[in-house]
Amino acid sequence: MVKDVDNNRLPSLYLCIGMDIMGMLTYLIPFMAEWADVLWAPLSAFVFYRSFGGRTGRVGAVVNFIEEALPFLDVIPTFTIAYFYQRLYLKKSVKV
Repeated sequence: MVKDVDNNRLPSLYLCIGMDIMGMLTYLIPFMAEWADVLWAPLSAFVFYRSFGGRTGRVGAVVNFIEEALPFLDVIPTFTIAYFYQRLYLKKSVKV
């Protein structure tokens, strides 16, 4: 089954790296990192969903929310990983 390529979006790599860096910036505020993540997690998940769309956006938004909400997992670059996953996926779906 070949999916429609138009349903899958590929945001800018700069946006993805920037969002990952913003997620890690909460650690610059001592004793406030996890409180800031309470606000950042839903916003980050929303941006993730809107940026990628499709199944990658839905699944990735949930993973991103959990990663941002749980303590000490902010170092995982979910946006950048999803960028390269989506890029590989789009390349394969165009060839088929």
